[in-house]
Amino acid sequence: MGQQVTPTVVLLGTLDTKGIEYGYIRERLHENGVNVILMDAGVLGEPAVQPDITKEEVAKAAGYDLHELLEAKDRGAAIKAMAAGAASIVGQLYTEKRLQGILGLGGSGGTALITQAMRALPIGVPKLMVSTMASGDTRPYVGEVDITMMYSVVDIAGINQFSAQILSNAAGAIAGMAKAPAPNLTGGKALVAATMFGVTTPAVEEARNHLEERGYEILVFHATGTGGQSMEALMRDGFISGVLDLTTTELADDLVGGVLSAGPHRLEAAGELGIPQVVSLGALDMVNFGPKDTVPKAFHDRLLYEHNPTVTLMRTTPEECAELGRRIALKLNQAKGPVSLFVPLRGVSIIAKEGQLFYDPVADKALISALYEHLDTRVVELVEMDTDINDPAFARAMAERLHELFQASVARQ
Repeated sequence: MGQQVTPTVVLLGTLDTKGIEYGYIRERLHENGVNVILMDAGVLGEPAVQPDITKEEVAKAAGYDLHELLEAKDRGAAIKAMAAGAASIVGQLYTEKRLQGILGLGGSGGTALITQAMRALPIGVPKLMVSTMASGDTRPYVGEVDITMMYSVVDIAGINQFSAQILSNAAGAIAGMAKAPAPNLTGGKALVAATMFGVTTPAVEEARNHLEERGYEILVFHATGTGGQSMEALMRDGFISGVLDLTTTELADDLVGGVLSAGPHRLEAAGELGIPQVVSLGALDMVNFGPKDTVPKAFHDRLLYEHNPTVTLMRTTPEECAELGRRIALKLNQAKGPVSLFVPLRGVSIIAKEGQLFYDPVADKALISALYEHLDTRVVELVEMDTDINDPAFARAMAERLHELFQASVARQ
């Protein structure tokens, strides 16, 4: 057996304001048997503990001179620059195999800076952020990657009996993650990403079973905004071989202002990368909000459905559906790889079928007509089926077509 290499945890933070705390947690990390690289991303004051990578080096990595940042007296611009520099350095450390985990401590400003650098690292690299912000909305910090947030309970301001315990726990957690052996992932199966919502679950389950029988490993992403972003981040990191994008509902939230938007560039990554993709219109009949009393007043006269106490669904209008059809067509037209669009003529979700609450043939017609008007069928294969989206035949047809596109793509390589 070869000699086991001691893992290294990068400690990233603002050492002018949190130097004492970083010195304390560095000692705890050494006690837990890991090496430490301490990086200073502070701007204003002198570090309270000596770093291994200085703030001058961090600024330089972003193309800035630290003195010039200080002279500008723009704290926001300085933080942005230091975040970019830190992201560049941690990425290089990872490439050089000198980073097996990363840990940060901070309030709102520090958390924003440190997690930006963390998000530059691939999924799977241990990332732990001890933050005063961890008990609230963490989406701005976590984004689409696997950052673990730990609530600091008390402010990160000195070492006391509470902060000492919490920081010791954090040191033990990141050390354990950094030392944990990587799983054996050499099965050789191609990874296929699939998008699912509660109202499209039967279709995705049927398609997943069919593709697993064909020898694929399936990663299912809940279409909650961050789900779509995470899926496309994995595409860009080179993990995904094919995409069964059955549930494109995040586009409706982005258009109308729902809470589950994946941003304006959803449904673009696979096309840009040339990854084989089979796409459908899952849950485009709805926009998502929180509890009913949180739905904006502008929508109070719309058709609303309380899916559960924390989720309220709103039926998309014919005008919104027409715009969704246009947007989907224009995105798919740009694809550099094989793409097939499957259109279910009898409903795009469980509750959009005839006899269900969101059944609206006028809205469905607007969606499909706009798709057909703008779709370039020289680029996008169009498959129309006289079923609803959750019909087993529809799901199997999508899965089988993705298998065919993937096989053809492999043959061309």
